[in-house]
Amino acid sequence: MTLKDKRIVILGGTSGIGLATAQAAAQDGATIVVASSRQRSVDNALATLPAGTEGHALDLSNEEAVRGVFDRIGAFDHLVFTAGETLQLGEFADTSLDQAQQAFNLRFWGAFAAAKYAGKLIRPGGSIVLTTGIASLRPRKGWTVAASICGAMEALTRALAIELAPVRVNAVSPGVVRTALWSNMSEADRDAMYRDIGATLPVGRVGEASDIAQTYVYLMREGFGTGQVIVVDGGTVLV
Repeated sequence: MTLKDKRIVILGGTSGIGLATAQAAAQDGATIVVASSRQRSVDNALATLPAGTEGHALDLSNEEAVRGVFDRIGAFDHLVFTAGETLQLGEFADTSLDQAQQAFNLRFWGAFAAAKYAGKLIRPGGSIVLTTGIASLRPRKGWTVAASICGAMEALTRALAIELAPVRVNAVSPGVVRTALWSNMSEADRDAMYRDIGATLPVGRVGEASDIAQTYVYLMREGFGTGQVIVVDGGTVLV
């Protein structure tokens, strides 16, 4: 199967895994629509994608804005949700309820709103691919909120697979990937983290955005799986 002539909407598609997925899907013949919170990011992404790619600035925490963008987009074939801010990690005892709730706004409630308004626009044979992470499977100290979001995303994936059927709904669960997700760290600390974590993994390195993008493309193309969470982590949960 191929994505040729399919129309794919990628929320968070202007950087990192989302942009890599947009580029991979475009190479497979798809027409791409990307959205991000900042118009500047949208413009930069459009410069790297084929002519005819559509872009929108969108606040995913605003339900009416989400509804409006999907009204403008119209019918399409696949939705990919990779939107996410820089990880906010910290000790559980020092995390306020407001901080925890804010962390859910984009990653969970943004995906919830997107699925709500996209579901009725997805053409027969289409799908939604969400994003979670292996923190739900192997949480570390300081990751309580992040692990909770990941667990909630897995449950949402399975629930939507039933709620939105026959639209297929799946999710990708990456391990550590070399993206702007870690931009709150210094470059030296980032490089050291990638090197140290990579040395512990069976594959010998951390992931690249292009590695993970292939999983999104697969889930859009394969046509039969639904309610599944695909772990792509270089073997992190094994060691």
